[in-house]
Amino acid sequence: MASKASRLAKDGTHKTTAAQTSGANLASKSGEGMASSLPCGLYVVATPIGNLGDMSARAIDTLRHAAVIACEDTRVTGVLLRRFGIATPMTPYHDHNAARVRPQILARLSAGEAVALVSDAGTPLLSDPGYKLVRACADAEVSVFAVPGPSALLAALAVAALPTDRVLYAGFLPVKTTGRREIINEFKDVRATLVFYESAQRLAATLADLTTTLGPREAAVCRELTKLHEEARRGPLAELAAHYQTAGAPKGEVVIVVGPPENTAPSVTDEDVDSALREALVSLSLRDAVDAVSGSLSQPRRTVYARAIALQKAQPDT
Repeated sequence: MASKASRLAKDGTHKTTAAQTSGANLASKSGEGMASSLPCGLYVVATPIGNLGDMSARAIDTLRHAAVIACEDTRVTGVLLRRFGIATPMTPYHDHNAARVRPQILARLSAGEAVALVSDAGTPLLSDPGYKLVRACADAEVSVFAVPGPSALLAALAVAALPTDRVLYAGFLPVKTTGRREIINEFKDVRATLVFYESAQRLAATLADLTTTLGPREAAVCRELTKLHEEARRGPLAELAAHYQTAGAPKGEVVIVVGPPENTAPSVTDEDVDSALREALVSLSLRDAVDAVSGSLSQPRRTVYARAIALQKAQPDT
């Protein structure tokens, strides 16, 4: 998730020293900056979304020893590199120049160089052009290595207090109201927690559209994650929409997490249970049939057992 250079510069509480790189998986020769210490390939490197103390030793080592760093904004990444004393050259790689720069990066990779890919903040490929570069590397049989770390998506899920067993990441919604509502409508029946990135200025309007389209849902608005003023405001979508309509646009980067729809499965009738039991009893014992039907229809075993006994009594003697 993108962040401004000024925000990246705000640390003050965490210091990363050269000694912290000793636990990195990649061998490092301090101060030499030798690209030859990294095997050839594209390194997808996660960088802090706010707190620079989250920069991993392996990420520092990788950026220090890559031949070049492909980044969205050299000004933003430059702040990060200066903070950790990294002198590796940078090349801009973003939505506006990706088609032109991608072949140049591939040429360097084909020549045996190690190239690091970073976004302005967080894990690359989430709402940035990194996917096409990784796809091109896969097509060209160039090795791609993950250097995992901070992610606004995962950080928001960690603090939202909403189900995480099924998650759909939807990225940024369209700016215009009509397009935004159309996309939201596509997720209406998805039985998973939904995650959206949004600008603070459009937060109130997006929450209102989510409320109108998705109906009653639990949600969380997570902002300034890992930064000084980190906040996770939780509650029903309608309440969150009303709050930000009144309070106005908050400061900082925003992630919206929306819980799955409530269980609206149709009620199970006695006829449904009886039908399932008749089918199960063809090949199963009474006990096993009751267990199977109880589990498949999410019904109390005592209820299913009573229906099974009633069915047996209703059967004519043979």
